[in-house]
Amino acid sequence: MIAPVLGIELNYWQETLLRSLGILAVVLLPAGTFVYLFLFKMVSFMQSRLGPMEAGPFGSMQLLAEVGKFLQKEDIVPERADAKLFKLAPYLVVSTVLLVYLAVPFGPQMTFVTNFNGGIFYVLAVSSISALGVLLAGWSSANKYSLIGGLRAAGQLIAYELPMVLAVIGVVIQAGTMNMSGIVAAQANGSIFGFDGLGNPYFFTQIIGFGIFLIAVQAELGQTPFDMPIAESELVTGYITEYSGMRFLLFFIGEFASAGAFAAVAATLFMGGWAVPSAWADLDSAWFNLLGPLIMLGKMMLIGGLIFFVRFTFPRFREDQLQKLAWTVLIPISLFNILLTTILKVAF
Repeated sequence: MIAPVLGIELNYWQETLLRSLGILAVVLLPAGTFVYLFLFKMVSFMQSRLGPMEAGPFGSMQLLAEVGKFLQKEDIVPERADAKLFKLAPYLVVSTVLLVYLAVPFGPQMTFVTNFNGGIFYVLAVSSISALGVLLAGWSSANKYSLIGGLRAAGQLIAYELPMVLAVIGVVIQAGTMNMSGIVAAQANGSIFGFDGLGNPYFFTQIIGFGIFLIAVQAELGQTPFDMPIAESELVTGYITEYSGMRFLLFFIGEFASAGAFAAVAATLFMGGWAVPSAWADLDSAWFNLLGPLIMLGKMMLIGGLIFFVRFTFPRFREDQLQKLAWTVLIPISLFNILLTTILKVAF
């Protein structure tokens, strides 16, 4: 991937280093953008206030100030905690985000790992690893509130992974491939009733799957109205109650980096990813290795804005309402969407 983009020959260690730096940039830049635009500014405007304004122009350096604050705090491990697992949990959560980004294409040659055929299967598989990190954090803290939060989070993640997977199946059926780059190409080269000026973004034909996917993402992220695992009024921030300093910062980064990762996956599956309709430009051009990430970032911002608008608008579900929505509403609708997609695929 790196050599075709740069137009130079690189040694293996040089290419590995550039891949690692690229992954870090892909993880941290959207996460930082989400924090500033949505957490600091959008919610402030929704509540008729300015938000942070002191650190940098319009508060643009506030995130760096927050990071500096957490790095200076003491890293405390509770006396009765399982120290090894307690320290491991936040790194496990953050590493899940890195694994998800590995298979997301950002341009014609901008895939960070081999462009393999089971890309979407891989993404959905590794995204579930975060449940282990959350459960470890809750159990190893030796705190009853943390344990309850970890158990709630694990039950919630398991319940909403199934609707997420079923929502993606409709896209796989329509595209005829699980390759992430293939799904992007199918949307860019497709047409709607013979008109190819817009391609065929699955946002239109898979609108049911798109809605289910975003609801499941909201639950996977533990964001309102699905924030039962960290309900402040009940569990004192749940599974992260005992964390401080750098490890608390990792959970904070992991939350917004995960939002960016799921937004990237949603943009790839339902909005054409890094590509524009093939009628607009030659998508094999090397220029799209530069334009593709910018196009993808714009689509991620749209989806991220929707995710955080819901977070700051709706009240919290009760635990029984949360589970009932997944098992009695979302799963039957997603199965109906698969059936409808299959019929239309065969018929047309």
